[in-house]
Amino acid sequence: MTAARRWLLPALVVALLIGAWQVAAGTGFLSEVLNIEDFLVPSPAEIATSLWENRALLAENAWVTLREVLLGMVCALLVGLAFGVVLHFSGILRAAAYPLLVASQTIPIIAIGPVLVVWFGYGMGPKLAIVALLCFFPITVNALDGLRSVDPEAVKMMRGLEASRWQTFRRLEAPTALPYAFSGTKIAVAVAFIGAVFGEWAGSSSGLGHLMLQDNAQLETARLFASIVVLSAMAIGLFGLVALAERRIVTWR
Repeated sequence: MTAARRWLLPALVVALLIGAWQVAAGTGFLSEVLNIEDFLVPSPAEIATSLWENRALLAENAWVTLREVLLGMVCALLVGLAFGVVLHFSGILRAAAYPLLVASQTIPIIAIGPVLVVWFGYGMGPKLAIVALLCFFPITVNALDGLRSVDPEAVKMMRGLEASRWQTFRRLEAPTALPYAFSGTKIAVAVAFIGAVFGEWAGSSSGLGHLMLQDNAQLETARLFASIVVLSAMAIGLFGLVALAERRIVTWR
């Protein structure tokens, strides 16, 4: 499949959905079906107008949310990759910690947010913690799975060549695990913005999540949808950057 075709088909589907939405909202069909007022169901044209008219406000708050996501992702990458390597090297620690790692994901992140706000206040700290907690799990698990997916015969060959444990890790295990780590990072990108918004909902004075709460209370539905569009655009852009880095770094895949 050519690159043009790979992008053309999704773009065509999106265009058809937006066109159908515009017709349904513009004719009042959606509001009639949902039994609500017309202004509560903005059309794509109204959302686009709101994007332009509120571009400065949206950009200001988007930068706050993006900064929370980037810093939280960096923390999750550093801790997650290090933790995955430690679990790989220590079977005892892996047996003790891995079940706890899985159990940690059963706690609803939306319930943790208010607690973190109480502990750390309304600053960036709680948002970074929530983003890092959400991103930590997929990065750690994928990195660990990649390290454990090394061909045993390749390990035997390295031992036969009298390679040290560090040399085996650096030349064989780490390159094998790198594509898995990128896969975990791409999953983390998809949930990082959700975590940032949850953190801002729990308590904040800025950010797109905070702006969405204000718009919801004031029935500014067009700007509310505009914030969602900006969030989606940032998530897609960051995902694309990670995918591009993967293609540039994992050249042997």
